[in-house]
Amino acid sequence: MAQQTVAVRGVSVRLVCAAFRISETCYRYQATLSDENAEIADWLVKLTAQGSDWGFGRCFHYLRNVEHQGWNHKRVYRIYCALALNLRIKPRRRLKRQTPEPLKEPIKPDQVWSMDFMHDQLSDGRCFRLFNVIDDYRREGLAIEAGFSLPTLRVIRVLDQLLEWRRKPTAIRCDNGPEFVSHEFVSWAMRRDIRIDYIQPGKPQQNAYIERANRTIRYSWLSKHLFDSLEEVQDYATQWLWFYNHRRPHKANGGKPPLMVA
Repeated sequence: MAQQTVAVRGVSVRLVCAAFRISETCYRYQATLSDENAEIADWLVKLTAQGSDWGFGRCFHYLRNVEHQGWNHKRVYRIYCALALNLRIKPRRRLKRQTPEPLKEPIKPDQVWSMDFMHDQLSDGRCFRLFNVIDDYRREGLAIEAGFSLPTLRVIRVLDQLLEWRRKPTAIRCDNGPEFVSHEFVSWAMRRDIRIDYIQPGKPQQNAYIERANRTIRYSWLSKHLFDSLEEVQDYATQWLWFYNHRRPHKANGGKPPLMVA
């Protein structure tokens, strides 16, 4: 209203500010960060479009730790809300369960590896499985093996390939699946002097690290893409695993990717 009065009636700025009871500083103020705000908005739109499971925290950690941008988190969050990028929070169903044994947390790399299976389908309806292995300390993804059938010998082969370039873990944490309780797998672990930590039946929270990794795999790419062949699945999994270890921020690591943690 003050600016319109000055433009139409030719009244002085001092008189208009006194009439409308505003300061001359407020009248003359002009935003100087519009270009930078547009850059932040472009980053947020691009990050949430590439990974729809990314909320504000992961986007901010990516900008701060991976892209090394120094923007304040309040400013980024204000633009994040203005763009209506807030993710819907799904309410949790409260279930009464027996208290399981506490989760054993590692204190150094290659102390405990966790592994588990996942299931999905190709575009022609054929079912396939993923065998996932992570290092619990830094949540580092070690392997994602795709196959129509992943028996015990295939599991042992994947672990032998890992041990060619990784230090031997003290223990391997897994559920009570037939591939993990077989005589071949137990004998392999004894020869390697690796302890097998089986979780309690029906207590997947005792294997929380790999279960959380499975969820990330499911919502980041497995449920988003329809693959025509097993080779496409394996190629995409290998590329995503590199991105997960080198570029994707992780809350457990203070917002840094697993391989950026000292």
